[in-house]
Amino acid sequence: MFIEPIISGEKRGWIEVICGSMFSGKTEELIRRLKRARIANLKVEIFKPALDTRYDETQVVSHDANAIQSTPIDNSQTIFLLAQDVDVVGIDEAQFFDNEITTVCETLALRGIRVIVAGLDMDYTGRPFGQMPDLLAIADFITKLHAICVKCGNLANFSFRKTAQDSQVLLGEKETYEPRCRICAHEK
Repeated sequence: MFIEPIISGEKRGWIEVICGSMFSGKTEELIRRLKRARIANLKVEIFKPALDTRYDETQVVSHDANAIQSTPIDNSQTIFLLAQDVDVVGIDEAQFFDNEITTVCETLALRGIRVIVAGLDMDYTGRPFGQMPDLLAIADFITKLHAICVKCGNLANFSFRKTAQDSQVLLGEKETYEPRCRICAHEK
């Protein structure tokens, strides 16, 4: 479903995408940017997928336990209903949203809203994850963060799954995933 954009002559919107592997600091960076927007007295709304209840039902929480209140949603179209008269929209774990998340972000930006999206760019197999490739393609600004490989200490951009489960979506933390560089991620 496409919603007609409201193009403003004064307000300029854009899309920022923060991506990388697990434990790279994506959510920490999202929270930092959203808190700075609030300090600037901008009206901010934050959304996360309802299925992500790892640390909290409603808050977006980083692995370092930094948190910010958010609204869990099942469908990206809901953002249009809940993000009225806002300056900034934050979206965490974008890879878990439906196919319309890209259209939602584009429409919000055309309405003059700053959209900050964080998500995994690759799944545990190293393949593009969900709608992240499309979001990266339309982003005005991209920040790719890296973790540190737990095996060799180099920069890590892979979320290595330590369990034998092969479904693409498997919520987990340090017991399920660890950051690895390309070489260590492909070791037998």
